[in-house]
Amino acid sequence: MISVNEFPFVAVVGQQALKTALLLNATSPGVGGVLISGPRGSAKSTLARALAALLPDDAEGHRPPFVTLPLGASEERLTGSLDLQRVLTEREATFQPGLLAKAHGGVLYVDEVNLLPDPLVDLLLDVAASGTNVVERDGISHTHPARFSLIGTMNPDEGELRPQLLDRFGLCLEQQAAVSVRERVAIVQQREAFDRDPERFIARHAEEQAVLSQRIRRAQQALNEITSEAWVYEHIAQGCERAAVEGLRADVTWHRAAQAHAVWRGATRVEQQDLDSVEPWVLAHRRTQHSDTPPPPPTSGSPPPPAAGSGSAAGPASGAGQAPQAQGQWGAMPPLAQPSVSVPAIALPEPDAQAPRVASTSCAASARRRGHQPGQRRGHRDAPRPDWFATLVANRGHWPWRQLRYAKARSGQPVLHLVLLDTSASTLGEQLLGRAKGVVERVARQAYAARDQLAVLGFGSDGVTPILPRRRAPKALLERLDAVGGGGGTPMRQAILRAARLIRQWRQQHAGLQVRTYLITDGRTRQPLAGLPPLGECVVVDTEQAAVKRGRGAQIARQLGARYLPLPEAGGLR
Repeated sequence: MISVNEFPFVAVVGQQALKTALLLNATSPGVGGVLISGPRGSAKSTLARALAALLPDDAEGHRPPFVTLPLGASEERLTGSLDLQRVLTEREATFQPGLLAKAHGGVLYVDEVNLLPDPLVDLLLDVAASGTNVVERDGISHTHPARFSLIGTMNPDEGELRPQLLDRFGLCLEQQAAVSVRERVAIVQQREAFDRDPERFIARHAEEQAVLSQRIRRAQQALNEITSEAWVYEHIAQGCERAAVEGLRADVTWHRAAQAHAVWRGATRVEQQDLDSVEPWVLAHRRTQHSDTPPPPPTSGSPPPPAAGSGSAAGPASGAGQAPQAQGQWGAMPPLAQPSVSVPAIALPEPDAQAPRVASTSCAASARRRGHQPGQRRGHRDAPRPDWFATLVANRGHWPWRQLRYAKARSGQPVLHLVLLDTSASTLGEQLLGRAKGVVERVARQAYAARDQLAVLGFGSDGVTPILPRRRAPKALLERLDAVGGGGGTPMRQAILRAARLIRQWRQQHAGLQVRTYLITDGRTRQPLAGLPPLGECVVVDTEQAAVKRGRGAQIARQLGARYLPLPEAGGLR
């Protein structure tokens, strides 16, 4: 739970957009929660935790719970488990509520939500979709309601958030690292005053806090009276269509957030300013298409269009679709499209296959020869989980217990295929980019057949762009691949460093995750590649087809301790 000595919400300097988003979510929990993305030290956690003191009491005089989900929490701590105290004292199996039960009717707060282990993410997704937590373990069968508002904070430099969980957040805000000198001074002064005497500092802001809490209560009571004219729904539908969002959750969230914004400012109906104010927060993490064309003129009876500089121009958050990059300097060519080209079946080696490998003296290769996986602690295994119910039955009332039973380990380990696709200008000749896309399609089909996960990063035009965020491998990937253009320089070093950072993050989330990396490139880069981190089980697919080859692909494979695989000659295409 949150400490009573948390920094007051009203004392936080600046951050008006984030404050408004949190207050709207407190007014209308149906908005679906808030995801706060930003660099370290930008008051993300401070504001999120400070919201707890503002939540007004319910009709029965109880304050809604504000529960924190620790990053290292177990599944049992989240969902609930066997009450060992009752087992030991009364020898009966009783359910002990977890964090989901405690958060019912209030807020579940997750700091560093992008580092949450995959099993906990899966549980959150199930409960968020149904509003019910079902526990079937340790001889217990228990069901309880679990409806809560989810608030999460994350640093985008530490990795992306799974798309399924990202979409569950109603609003998403990106905090900027830039802070004015005046604000810096005010922030330091406020913090020093709080640290010097927390109780006095909180008391000094108590009246302002109480006023804000009462305003939330009044807004909650007036929420059912807010009205929306027909043009509001049409505006929302057109905006979501232009953004090419998936599904209808964005439409529903946009309308609920606009209603909350209208009632917060004391209005009785939704107006254009309400729609514009919440639009960037609703679409930032859902937008898959950015259009420079202005919205259609308002229909009869609708208010005038928003002025330039409205919220609709806000950029996307981490993990959202990326806007087309500007052409850069004068004379620079935009990325050129090249459709996928079918390639012959190539033997993409499995991690344990006896495939030819380029000799390497890197620490990654020597670690594999010793049977040790890069990035994995030696001797590390998932600790066995005690099966308390089976232990209770096995000992049949004896104390102290004669034996301890453990739950069976989960069979199989998840596999993730990470593809790094070279989309630089050097791949546009001889349909190299199209053929490389064909290789990606084959990897995707292989992953889909095995029910594995897939992630694809493109590196070209002097940048690294997510083509497919980490997810279960889709049945079809050609349309997405064909939309990827090629051009510009080859930022291979940045791509490998980003891939290594993602692999570390994913393995923190799931200790047993197997990552298979495919670096598909012609090797034409001017960047130094010495000292790069290993990418786990890696295959370098060399797409170079020049008459006189430079052999950089084989050299890169040696540096990464990876398997080397040349792409078949163009004449082998079918």
